[in-house]
Amino acid sequence: MFNAPVPEPERGHTSPVVIPVHDVNPTRRTPYVTYTLIAVNVVVFLLMPGLAGSVAGDGGLAQLCRLHAFLDHYAAVPQELIHARMPQLVPTGGTGVGPQGPGCVVGPPGYDKSPVLSVLSAMFLHGGWLHLLGNMLFLLIFGNNIEDRLGHVRFALFYLVCGYAATYGYALLNADSGEPLIGASGAIAGVLGAYLVLYPRARVWVLVPFLIFLPLRLPAWLVLGFWFVLQAVYSAGEGVSAAGSVAYAAHVAGFLVGMLLAWPLRPGTPPPPEPRGLLWGRRARHGW
Repeated sequence: MFNAPVPEPERGHTSPVVIPVHDVNPTRRTPYVTYTLIAVNVVVFLLMPGLAGSVAGDGGLAQLCRLHAFLDHYAAVPQELIHARMPQLVPTGGTGVGPQGPGCVVGPPGYDKSPVLSVLSAMFLHGGWLHLLGNMLFLLIFGNNIEDRLGHVRFALFYLVCGYAATYGYALLNADSGEPLIGASGAIAGVLGAYLVLYPRARVWVLVPFLIFLPLRLPAWLVLGFWFVLQAVYSAGEGVSAAGSVAYAAHVAGFLVGMLLAWPLRPGTPPPPEPRGLLWGRRARHGW
């Protein structure tokens, strides 16, 4: 065994220029699947090893090594998905001092990893509080209406299909990458794509950072359309300095798949109500 640094995981979040707060689009049923997905994501995040280091960015080497060993086991890795190329050496979670200084100890993997199942586990892993909370905010605001339209079981399947499509779409474009890919944003991008197709005229209360946070009520087609354009621009290589380690191509793939899956339901989807008599995105007298 020898010591080596472990690279940062690829991840993605919604990275909004505007922050959605509430949509003016009531539902008929309780979104149990949406709430369950949020709860599971939060619980898994809290149980991730090396959490302090991943959140604060200044954790000790031992914490980071445990975190990277965990991600190597449970995150999706493009070269594993496309080429079934499993690594001979992986982080073990231990630390040591090698020729290049302190690092993580690596050795043969002590587990059997299924690349296909790693896509599922990676959808519930996040790299920090901002990564988690950004994703869960978008899922909470837009997921309830898609679940209401699809039903609980079909929404759960829809979410998983979009997540898998996003991950494999990114992997196809980065087939030789050995960086772990984590995050729910690919699946949530599919939810956003479906929302744009089914409820383009729904109003969304957003906070726009302009000296202060300005509250505005904007149509969903503008909010989500602008979000998608940004993801497409970044995935094409523009604004690389802002892209960082965010997997924008996964957002684009998930969004497009969500649109395609929702398109057949568009004719039978009732339009959202016209927003009259609103108080911060809610009807003042009608209880929603």
